[in-house]
Amino acid sequence: MECVVSLEGLASSQHGQLKYAAAFIDEHIRDIRINNNHIYIKHESAKSNEAIETQVRRLIERFSHGDFGFKENVLFEHRVDTPYQGDIIQELVEKKVIKVLEPGLFIFREPFSSLMRFLDYSFMSKIAGRFSDVKEESYPAVIHADTLNKTNHFTSFPEHIHFLTHLREDLDIIESFSQTIREAGGWKQEAPLDLNEAMPKPKFTMNPSTCYHCYEGLQNETLEGDGIIVAAISKCHRFESRNHSDFGRLLDFSMREIIFVGKPDFVKENRLRSIEYLKELAAEWNVDSMLEIANDPFFTNDFQTKASFQRNQEMKYELRLTIPHINKSIACSSVNFHSNTFGNAFNIKMGKRNAVTGCVGFGIERWAFAFLAQYGLDEAQWPAAFREQYHAWQQKSL
Repeated sequence: MECVVSLEGLASSQHGQLKYAAAFIDEHIRDIRINNNHIYIKHESAKSNEAIETQVRRLIERFSHGDFGFKENVLFEHRVDTPYQGDIIQELVEKKVIKVLEPGLFIFREPFSSLMRFLDYSFMSKIAGRFSDVKEESYPAVIHADTLNKTNHFTSFPEHIHFLTHLREDLDIIESFSQTIREAGGWKQEAPLDLNEAMPKPKFTMNPSTCYHCYEGLQNETLEGDGIIVAAISKCHRFESRNHSDFGRLLDFSMREIIFVGKPDFVKENRLRSIEYLKELAAEWNVDSMLEIANDPFFTNDFQTKASFQRNQEMKYELRLTIPHINKSIACSSVNFHSNTFGNAFNIKMGKRNAVTGCVGFGIERWAFAFLAQYGLDEAQWPAAFREQYHAWQQKSL
């Protein structure tokens, strides 16, 4: 079936947010598109079209409620006529450079895997390395639910969360589970298993953001001087339903972050420096890009209030790289200022006051996808500076 709903009254700037959120209306939605100010939703749900439409209108109300005057501003543009216009995902699959396990979940092979390592090396040496006394840390891929609760992730982005649990420590449950799998001929989604009884309430989730572990590690500490700068990379996980079919929107991805924790001036000044370094790198590598004010995709009824506050206070910037084949751009880096949100949540002190925080993040796979989408796999077509630095890194890595 197909449900069609008019978007009259919803600003075009919110169409993308609506399309993203609509994927979570029902697990049997198969396709979503927006055309001629209407949203078209194909589904195999037991719900009627009227029920689907009611849910869509709930979302339209969420994203159109009130006029908060989104502040639109492009801080930087570097425009390039890039040589590659093809479907890089299709080419990478055909050449077996990537293996698609399911939408948003890939195995990366050479040369993509080397390109990812080079990009991370470059972000560390060309950006993180320009800050003094950077401390590098290593984080697990899982995070305690209590920690995630302190970041308000459960209420701001509930749709993202991958819960992590296990079979109960009960011999009867474990043996019954194993026997049921055996009788079913192996693991099957439709196997008659009562996992609610077999598994306890999750204590952990997969980590959705690198910087959360940094704040957790500083909990109840008092920092000296003006603050600290931490660099870390970790695997992050976000469930985004059918949106994983969008270019670059991964289920499992690598996020390098440079994190600032300290006094307000310390965090703000270093954040501004990171913006300049990011702009310099985009120009040096000659990637078609722009840096603009942005907001997080809050999945809450107060979306407009939160998003508008972020934009009007310029708390989030995104560096977006163009994908020529689809004539769109994707966010590959973000530069964030959190004020004292995490300092308060984790009781991180600067003297008698709670610390403020900020960070700059680099989506490693997104950078690699976007660069190849502009320049292709033929290294002869790559920008000279990027190619030379990549080859120098390869020699150093041998």
